[in-house]
Amino acid sequence: MGKSIKGLVLITGTTSGVGLNTLKPLLRFGWEVIAVNRSNKRAVEIAQKSLTDSEMKNIHFIEIDLSDLDDVRNGCYEILKKFHNPINSIICNAAVYKPRLRKPERSPQGFENSMAVNHFGHFLLINLLLDNILSSEKEIDLNGRAIKFKPRITVLGTVTANYSELGGRIPIPAPADLGNLSGFKNGFLSPISMANGKKFKPGKAYKDSKLCNMVTVQELSKKYPKERIIINSLYPGCVADTKLFRDTPWLFRFLFPIFQKFITKGYVSQRLAGERVAQVATLEEYAKPAVHWSWGNRQKLGRKAFSQKLSKRIIDSNISRQTYELTRKLVGLA
Repeated sequence: MGKSIKGLVLITGTTSGVGLNTLKPLLRFGWEVIAVNRSNKRAVEIAQKSLTDSEMKNIHFIEIDLSDLDDVRNGCYEILKKFHNPINSIICNAAVYKPRLRKPERSPQGFENSMAVNHFGHFLLINLLLDNILSSEKEIDLNGRAIKFKPRITVLGTVTANYSELGGRIPIPAPADLGNLSGFKNGFLSPISMANGKKFKPGKAYKDSKLCNMVTVQELSKKYPKERIIINSLYPGCVADTKLFRDTPWLFRFLFPIFQKFITKGYVSQRLAGERVAQVATLEEYAKPAVHWSWGNRQKLGRKAFSQKLSKRIIDSNISRQTYELTRKLVGLA
């Protein structure tokens, strides 16, 4: 057998938080990385602060604004043209959360922006790169060792999108719920700003978008057998001090990490969360389809991951199928 090709992983959102802290373990595991961000300049400057020159040589920065579906198409075309070897693993990490908005921000295509970035942009990226990742080599090189690797797509979910968990039932402003998907069915353009077609609630809009992420994992896992690709999701723990919360009130930013560290005991550091993402996206022990990996809300030293029970709002076959097909239509794939 000829020399193995070096493993190639793509990750979105590496300018801060979990995404930034996923880079180092991926590089340590031996992966070549495609880092997708809105600004290459910013992404490079920030990565250089925590990575060595030799590590930086194994990262390729691609500029894509996930809120703009045209930019996603152009960026995916650039990726397919630039990289001769197929991608082995995709990590969908980037997200926006703006709970203080009084009215919805709109994407270039006119969609509510948190849904556009967190769900639509990633959905389109996955589908445009799917044939490429399915064609990836079955044996890759990681740190000089030939490793058999099945293609993988890993999506970051959240406890607040899963009604089966306590955090998913908190009514502030309301639990994640796509309702009858009337917002999607009616085009999701102004004045529509919510998947269920009801009044705009920015915090719920974020939760709904992450619910859609987790639904996508379940539906893709039905469409593609585990013999061809592993598609899963994870919640690495509450990373309460990331820039995801930059648009929350200052008092919340001050108290939330304290609450998670000492009351719920669910807090994890950005570094540990990044390590967990890299593991779920690349290690053999996590190669199980449709699993939502979690470490639970009460963290303990050496805690092991487990398959978290998912709510009917995520796994219901009718809702997941409708969400998938309506999203295909909204992003221009159908």
